[in-house]
Amino acid sequence: MAGRKITVIGSINMDLVTSTTQIPKVGETVLGNSFHTIPGGKGANQAVAAARLGADVTMIGAVGNDSFGETLVEHLTNQGINTENIMIVKDTSTGIASIIVSEADNSIIVVPGANNHVSPEVIEKQEDKIIHSDIILLQLEIPLESVIKAVELAKKHGVRTILNPAPIQKLPKELLEMVDYLTPNEHEQTLLFDSIDGSQQELEKFKKKCIVTKGSKGVMIYKNGEKMEIPSIQVEAVDTTGAGDSFNGAVATALCDGLDIEEACRFANVVGAISVTKLGAQTGMPTKKEVEEFLQVHKSS
Repeated sequence: MAGRKITVIGSINMDLVTSTTQIPKVGETVLGNSFHTIPGGKGANQAVAAARLGADVTMIGAVGNDSFGETLVEHLTNQGINTENIMIVKDTSTGIASIIVSEADNSIIVVPGANNHVSPEVIEKQEDKIIHSDIILLQLEIPLESVIKAVELAKKHGVRTILNPAPIQKLPKELLEMVDYLTPNEHEQTLLFDSIDGSQQELEKFKKKCIVTKGSKGVMIYKNGEKMEIPSIQVEAVDTTGAGDSFNGAVATALCDGLDIEEACRFANVVGAISVTKLGAQTGMPTKKEVEEFLQVHKSS
């Protein structure tokens, strides 16, 4: 069996979720229904997803020297994730996402905080950890130059990389050249390729690295250069938060196990489907045992 060492380089946030029947106007005060602090950040979410599926996961990122940072590192450690490479930044707050939920809609303010301290210099100091990984999994909630540095080091040592280009932004062609897999959703893929100034041949080459998630419509991949649609697994969705992060962690784990791109995406579809049947991002992410049990029921139904 292939190795299962996944290093996730990315954001670690605390989500501050307020539920209310009415979003206040400027200068207005309203009463809310509930408030929760929930571990989040795309990097941390994807690390938890892979760890729950049995991968050996290391998290590289940063938190502030505050209570949120302490809680988040402890939470990741309890998930079986190696947290030794998480930097504690003094005089800086841990990243947060302030989320107001009202009538199935939401408004979000993200304050990156310590995530902005994951600099290229910090990444360079992690070269040894990158060398000994089977896959590096990245997103775009840390500085772009740090993502580029991580992919450069992985490429130098022949380590495969998966880049989840979210939140979407314009990416340099040099980065797209180096990365092995891109995992945008449909909207992100459109914005990503509309922003690239390149020849049609270049664009096609980059598109063939894409694993495009399409929600209830499944996944689109390129296998042996040919476009392939993989249908989703139909479930009754309760909460789609974190489904994409579950999918990314699952793809990384499956590729580490030696599955080909089609098999990896079929497995990740199952993981994503289970995750939306539960409330919360990380709380909804299934274990390997839950995936196996789901597949047994699904096969017999």
